[in-house]
Amino acid sequence: MDAAPPTSADHYRSVFRPGLFAGQQVWVTGGGSGIGRCVAHELAALGARVLISGRSEEKLQRVAAEIAEDGGQCAWRAFDIRDEDAVKANVAAVLAEHGPVHGLVNNAGGQFPAPLMAISKRGFEAVVANNLTGGFLMMRELFVQCLQNQGGAIVNMTADFRNGMPGMGHSGAARSGMSNLTMSAAVEWAHAGVRVNAVAPGWIASSGMDTYGGAMRSLIPKLKNHVPLRRMGLEAEVSGAIVFLLSPAAAFITGITVQIDGAASLNTPMFPQLDATHGAPFDGFHRAVTPQVLQDSAQDSAPANTPANTPANTPANTPTHTPPSAQTIPPGTR
Repeated sequence: MDAAPPTSADHYRSVFRPGLFAGQQVWVTGGGSGIGRCVAHELAALGARVLISGRSEEKLQRVAAEIAEDGGQCAWRAFDIRDEDAVKANVAAVLAEHGPVHGLVNNAGGQFPAPLMAISKRGFEAVVANNLTGGFLMMRELFVQCLQNQGGAIVNMTADFRNGMPGMGHSGAARSGMSNLTMSAAVEWAHAGVRVNAVAPGWIASSGMDTYGGAMRSLIPKLKNHVPLRRMGLEAEVSGAIVFLLSPAAAFITGITVQIDGAASLNTPMFPQLDATHGAPFDGFHRAVTPQVLQDSAQDSAPANTPANTPANTPANTPTHTPPSAQTIPPGTR
Protein backbone atom coordinates (compact mmCIF):
# COMPACT_ATOMS: atom_id res chain seq x y z
CA MET A 1 0.00 0.00 0.00
CA ASP A 2 1.29 3.45 -0.89
CA ALA A 3 2.06 5.79 1.96
CA ALA A 4 -0.46 8.54 2.60
CA PRO A 5 0.49 11.85 0.96
CA PRO A 6 1.89 14.46 3.34
CA THR A 7 -0.59 16.95 4.73
CA SER A 8 -0.11 20.67 5.27
CA ALA A 9 0.77 19.88 8.88
CA ASP A 10 3.89 18.04 7.64
CA HIS A 11 5.46 21.16 6.18
CA TYR A 12 6.21 24.73 7.15
CA ARG A 13 3.19 26.87 6.25
CA SER A 14 5.00 29.98 5.05
CA VAL A 15 3.10 32.88 3.50
CA PHE A 16 5.94 33.37 1.02
CA ARG A 17 6.07 31.70 -2.38
CA PRO A 18 7.82 28.33 -2.74
CA GLY A 19 11.37 28.57 -4.08
CA LEU A 20 11.80 32.20 -2.99
CA PHE A 21 15.37 31.51 -1.82
CA ALA A 22 16.29 28.78 -4.30
CA GLY A 23 19.98 28.92 -5.15
CA GLN A 24 20.81 31.00 -2.08
CA GLN A 25 22.66 30.10 1.09
CA VAL A 26 21.55 31.73 4.34
CA TRP A 27 23.41 31.48 7.65
CA VAL A 28 21.37 31.43 10.88
CA THR A 29 23.36 31.76 14.09
CA GLY A 30 21.77 30.27 17.20
CA GLY A 31 19.88 27.93 14.88
CA GLY A 32 19.74 25.01 17.28
CA SER A 33 16.66 26.12 19.22
CA GLY A 34 13.93 28.71 19.61
CA ILE A 35 13.42 31.41 17.02
CA GLY A 36 16.61 30.49 15.17
CA ARG A 37 15.38 26.94 14.66
CA CYS A 38 12.07 28.26 13.33
CA VAL A 39 13.78 30.68 10.91
CA ALA A 40 16.05 27.91 9.63
CA HIS A 41 13.03 25.71 8.93
CA GLU A 42 11.15 28.44 7.06
CA LEU A 43 14.14 29.39 4.92
CA ALA A 44 14.80 25.74 4.06
CA ALA A 45 11.13 25.29 3.17
CA LEU A 46 11.49 28.22 0.76
CA GLY A 47 14.40 26.60 -1.04
CA ALA A 48 17.43 28.08 0.73
CA ARG A 49 20.51 26.06 1.58
CA VAL A 50 20.61 26.78 5.29
CA LEU A 51 23.68 26.85 7.48
CA ILE A 52 23.03 26.88 11.22
CA SER A 53 25.60 27.50 13.91
CA GLY A 54 25.76 27.54 17.68
CA ARG A 55 27.70 26.03 20.54
CA SER A 56 25.76 22.78 21.02
CA GLU A 57 26.52 20.12 18.42
CA GLU A 58 23.62 18.01 19.66
CA LYS A 59 21.06 20.77 19.09
CA LEU A 60 22.45 21.67 15.69
CA GLN A 61 22.47 18.05 14.54
CA ARG A 62 18.88 17.62 15.67
CA VAL A 63 17.64 20.65 13.74
CA ALA A 64 19.65 19.70 10.64
CA ALA A 65 18.05 16.25 10.80
CA GLU A 66 14.56 17.80 11.09
CA ILE A 67 15.14 19.95 8.04
CA ALA A 68 16.51 17.02 6.04
CA GLU A 69 13.49 14.95 7.05
CA ASP A 70 11.27 17.73 5.72
CA GLY A 71 13.14 17.69 2.41
CA GLY A 72 15.36 20.73 2.96
CA GLN A 73 19.10 21.32 2.92
CA CYS A 74 20.94 22.21 6.11
CA ALA A 75 24.58 22.14 7.20
CA TRP A 76 25.86 23.08 10.64
CA ARG A 77 28.97 24.29 12.43
CA ALA A 78 29.58 24.45 16.19
CA PHE A 79 31.65 27.36 17.52
CA ASP A 80 31.44 30.39 19.82
CA ILE A 81 30.64 33.68 18.04
CA ARG A 82 32.42 35.55 20.84
CA ASP A 83 35.75 34.04 19.72
CA GLU A 84 37.10 36.26 16.94
CA ASP A 85 39.54 33.68 15.60
CA ALA A 86 36.81 31.03 15.55
CA VAL A 87 34.48 33.35 13.65
CA LYS A 88 37.14 34.14 11.04
CA ALA A 89 38.07 30.49 10.60
CA ASN A 90 34.50 29.22 10.37
CA VAL A 91 33.43 31.87 7.87
CA ALA A 92 36.42 31.00 5.70
CA ALA A 93 35.69 27.28 6.00
CA VAL A 94 32.02 27.69 5.09
CA LEU A 95 32.85 29.74 2.01
CA ALA A 96 35.42 27.15 0.93
CA GLU A 97 33.15 24.16 1.53
CA HIS A 98 29.70 25.48 0.64
CA GLY A 99 30.24 28.54 -1.54
CA PRO A 100 28.94 32.11 -1.16
CA VAL A 101 26.59 33.13 1.62
CA HIS A 102 23.77 35.41 0.51
CA GLY A 103 22.13 36.20 3.84
CA LEU A 104 22.86 36.23 7.56
CA VAL A 105 20.38 35.99 10.41
CA ASN A 106 22.37 37.16 13.43
CA ASN A 107 20.19 35.40 15.99
CA ALA A 108 22.62 33.95 18.56
CA GLY A 109 22.67 35.57 21.99
CA GLY A 110 21.14 35.45 25.42
CA GLN A 111 21.09 36.93 28.92
CA PHE A 112 20.06 36.37 32.51
CA PRO A 113 17.71 38.41 34.72
CA ALA A 114 19.40 40.55 37.38
CA PRO A 115 19.14 44.08 38.77
CA LEU A 116 21.99 46.40 37.79
CA MET A 117 23.34 46.55 41.33
CA ALA A 118 23.88 42.79 41.29
CA ILE A 119 25.58 42.48 37.88
CA SER A 120 29.33 41.98 38.01
CA LYS A 121 31.72 43.38 35.40
CA ARG A 122 32.26 39.86 34.14
CA GLY A 123 28.52 39.20 33.87
CA PHE A 124 27.91 42.50 32.10
CA GLU A 125 30.68 41.88 29.60
CA ALA A 126 29.50 38.32 28.96
CA VAL A 127 26.00 39.48 27.98
CA VAL A 128 27.37 42.29 25.81
CA ALA A 129 29.66 39.78 24.10
CA ASN A 130 26.73 37.44 23.47
CA ASN A 131 24.31 40.02 22.16
CA LEU A 132 26.50 42.63 20.50
CA THR A 133 30.16 41.77 20.02
CA GLY A 134 29.53 38.28 18.65
CA GLY A 135 26.97 39.57 16.18
CA PHE A 136 29.35 42.30 15.07
CA LEU A 137 32.10 39.74 14.44
CA MET A 138 29.76 37.60 12.33
CA MET A 139 28.50 40.45 10.15
CA ARG A 140 31.94 41.98 9.74
CA GLU A 141 33.60 38.74 8.68
CA LEU A 142 30.85 37.79 6.26
CA PHE A 143 31.05 41.26 4.73
CA VAL A 144 34.84 41.24 4.48
CA GLN A 145 35.15 37.68 3.19
CA CYS A 146 32.05 37.50 0.99
CA LEU A 147 29.20 39.99 0.94
CA GLN A 148 31.19 43.04 -0.17
CA ASN A 149 31.87 41.24 -3.44
CA GLN A 150 28.29 40.24 -4.26
CA GLY A 151 25.78 42.01 -2.01
CA GLY A 152 23.33 40.34 0.34
CA ALA A 153 21.12 40.90 3.36
CA ILE A 154 21.69 40.79 7.11
CA VAL A 155 19.02 40.67 9.80
CA ASN A 156 20.17 41.24 13.36
CA MET A 157 18.32 40.18 16.49
CA THR A 158 17.68 42.78 19.18
CA ALA A 159 14.91 42.93 21.78
CA ASP A 160 12.18 45.10 23.22
CA PHE A 161 14.56 47.74 24.61
CA ARG A 162 12.52 50.80 23.58
CA ASN A 163 11.72 51.83 27.15
CA GLY A 164 14.83 50.41 28.75
CA MET A 165 15.08 46.88 30.13
CA PRO A 166 14.84 47.09 33.92
CA GLY A 167 15.94 43.78 35.38
CA MET A 168 18.11 43.03 32.34
CA GLY A 169 20.03 46.26 31.90
CA HIS A 170 23.09 44.50 30.51
CA SER A 171 21.01 43.00 27.72
CA GLY A 172 19.23 46.30 27.06
CA ALA A 173 22.57 48.04 26.60
CA ALA A 174 23.74 45.36 24.18
CA ARG A 175 20.48 45.14 22.26
CA SER A 176 20.16 48.88 21.76
CA GLY A 177 23.78 48.83 20.67
CA MET A 178 22.95 46.21 18.04
CA SER A 179 20.13 48.38 16.72
CA ASN A 180 22.51 51.32 16.40
CA LEU A 181 25.15 49.10 14.79
CA THR A 182 22.50 48.02 12.29
CA MET A 183 21.94 51.64 11.23
CA SER A 184 25.67 52.30 10.88
CA ALA A 185 26.28 49.19 8.81
CA ALA A 186 23.28 49.97 6.60
CA VAL A 187 25.00 53.20 5.51
CA GLU A 188 28.58 51.94 5.34
CA TRP A 189 27.73 48.80 3.35
CA ALA A 190 25.00 50.13 1.08
CA HIS A 191 27.49 50.78 -1.73
CA ALA A 192 28.17 47.03 -1.87
CA GLY A 193 24.48 46.15 -2.13
CA VAL A 194 24.35 44.84 1.42
CA ARG A 195 21.17 45.64 3.34
CA VAL A 196 21.24 45.50 7.14
CA ASN A 197 18.10 45.47 9.27
CA ALA A 198 17.06 44.21 12.70
CA VAL A 199 14.04 42.81 14.50
CA ALA A 200 13.04 43.49 18.09
CA PRO A 201 10.79 40.70 19.40
CA GLY A 202 8.79 41.18 22.53
CA TRP A 203 7.43 38.27 24.56
CA ILE A 204 7.62 35.23 22.27
CA ALA A 205 6.45 31.75 23.25
CA SER A 206 9.76 30.03 22.60
CA SER A 207 11.89 27.33 24.20
CA GLY A 208 14.03 29.86 26.06
CA MET A 209 11.16 30.51 28.46
CA ASP A 210 11.80 27.14 30.04
CA THR A 211 15.30 28.19 31.12
CA TYR A 212 13.91 30.46 33.82
CA GLY A 213 13.05 29.40 37.32
CA GLY A 214 11.84 31.00 40.53
CA ALA A 215 9.87 34.23 40.41
CA MET A 216 10.59 34.72 36.73
CA ARG A 217 8.95 31.41 35.85
CA SER A 218 5.77 32.30 37.69
CA LEU A 219 5.69 35.69 35.96
CA ILE A 220 5.97 34.38 32.38
CA PRO A 221 2.35 33.16 31.97
CA LYS A 222 1.10 36.58 33.06
CA LEU A 223 3.12 38.60 30.55
CA LYS A 224 0.36 38.46 27.95
CA ASN A 225 -1.75 40.68 30.22
CA HIS A 226 0.65 43.54 29.48
CA VAL A 227 0.32 43.16 25.70
CA PRO A 228 -2.49 45.12 23.97
CA LEU A 229 -3.13 42.10 21.72
CA ARG A 230 -3.55 40.07 24.93
CA ARG A 231 -1.31 37.24 23.87
CA MET A 232 2.30 36.29 23.34
CA GLY A 233 3.88 36.12 19.92
CA LEU A 234 4.81 32.91 18.17
CA GLU A 235 8.16 31.97 16.68
CA ALA A 236 6.62 31.91 13.20
CA GLU A 237 5.51 35.52 13.58
CA VAL A 238 9.11 36.60 14.16
CA SER A 239 10.41 34.34 11.40
CA GLY A 240 7.98 35.84 8.89
CA ALA A 241 9.34 39.33 9.49
CA ILE A 242 12.93 38.11 9.19
CA VAL A 243 12.21 36.27 5.94
CA PHE A 244 10.57 39.38 4.50
CA LEU A 245 13.62 41.50 5.35
CA LEU A 246 15.85 38.94 3.61
CA SER A 247 13.59 38.84 0.55
CA PRO A 248 13.68 40.88 -2.68
CA ALA A 249 10.50 42.66 -1.56
CA ALA A 250 12.63 44.50 1.02
CA ALA A 251 15.20 45.64 -1.55
CA PHE A 252 14.78 49.32 -0.57
CA ILE A 253 14.55 48.70 3.17
CA THR A 254 17.74 49.00 5.19
CA GLY A 255 18.78 50.37 8.56
CA ILE A 256 15.51 49.77 10.41
CA THR A 257 14.57 47.81 13.53
CA VAL A 258 11.15 46.18 13.33
CA GLN A 259 9.21 45.89 16.59
CA ILE A 260 7.43 42.52 16.91
CA ASP A 261 5.76 42.89 20.29
CA GLY A 262 1.99 43.25 19.91
CA ALA A 263 2.37 46.94 20.84
CA ALA A 264 3.62 46.03 24.31
CA SER A 265 6.40 48.61 24.15
CA LEU A 266 3.81 51.30 23.41
CA ASN A 267 1.38 50.32 26.15
CA THR A 268 0.47 52.86 28.82
CA PRO A 269 -1.61 52.83 32.02
CA MET A 270 -3.26 56.00 30.68
CA PHE A 271 -5.31 53.90 28.26
CA PRO A 272 -7.84 51.29 29.44
CA GLN A 273 -6.75 47.67 29.14
CA LEU A 274 -9.33 46.18 26.77
CA ASP A 275 -9.93 42.51 26.04
CA ALA A 276 -8.87 41.34 22.57
CA THR A 277 -11.97 40.31 20.63
CA HIS A 278 -10.63 39.60 17.14
CA GLY A 279 -7.50 38.37 15.44
CA ALA A 280 -5.60 35.12 15.60
CA PRO A 281 -1.91 34.25 15.83
CA PHE A 282 -0.04 33.04 12.77
CA ASP A 283 1.32 29.60 13.61
CA GLY A 284 3.10 28.47 10.46
CA PHE A 285 5.77 26.36 12.14
CA HIS A 286 4.70 22.73 11.92
CA ARG A 287 7.31 21.63 14.47
CA ALA A 288 6.67 24.34 17.05
CA VAL A 289 6.51 23.23 20.66
CA THR A 290 4.72 25.17 23.37
CA PRO A 291 7.14 26.03 26.20
CA GLN A 292 6.56 23.80 29.22
CA VAL A 293 6.03 26.82 31.48
CA LEU A 294 3.01 27.84 29.38
CA GLN A 295 1.71 24.28 29.20
CA ASP A 296 1.90 24.00 32.98
CA SER A 297 0.10 27.31 33.41
CA ALA A 298 -2.67 26.30 31.00
CA GLN A 299 -3.17 23.00 32.78
CA ASP A 300 -3.33 24.68 36.18
CA SER A 301 -6.04 27.06 34.97
CA ALA A 302 -8.05 24.50 32.97
CA PRO A 303 -11.54 23.51 34.18
CA ALA A 304 -11.66 20.14 35.91
CA ASN A 305 -13.51 18.53 32.98
CA THR A 306 -11.05 19.82 30.33
CA PRO A 307 -8.34 17.45 29.05
CA ALA A 308 -5.03 18.58 30.49
CA ASN A 309 -3.33 18.93 27.13
CA THR A 310 -6.08 20.88 25.36
CA PRO A 311 -5.31 24.44 26.52
CA ALA A 312 -1.58 24.05 26.04
CA ASN A 313 -2.06 23.08 22.42
CA THR A 314 -4.52 25.85 21.63
CA PRO A 315 -2.92 28.76 19.74
CA ALA A 316 -4.62 31.32 21.96
CA ASN A 317 -2.64 30.02 24.90
CA THR A 318 0.69 29.92 23.17
CA PRO A 319 1.40 33.49 22.03
CA THR A 320 3.02 36.35 24.07
CA HIS A 321 6.32 38.39 24.09
CA THR A 322 9.65 37.28 25.44
CA PRO A 323 10.83 38.97 28.58
CA PRO A 324 12.50 42.24 27.80
CA SER A 325 15.28 40.16 26.35
CA ALA A 326 13.90 39.50 22.91
CA GLN A 327 13.98 35.89 23.92
CA THR A 328 14.21 34.34 27.30
CA ILE A 329 17.30 32.40 26.44
CA PRO A 330 20.50 32.07 28.38
CA PRO A 331 23.72 33.37 26.84
CA GLY A 332 24.60 31.84 23.51
CA THR A 333 21.73 29.36 23.32
CA ARG A 334 19.07 31.15 21.36
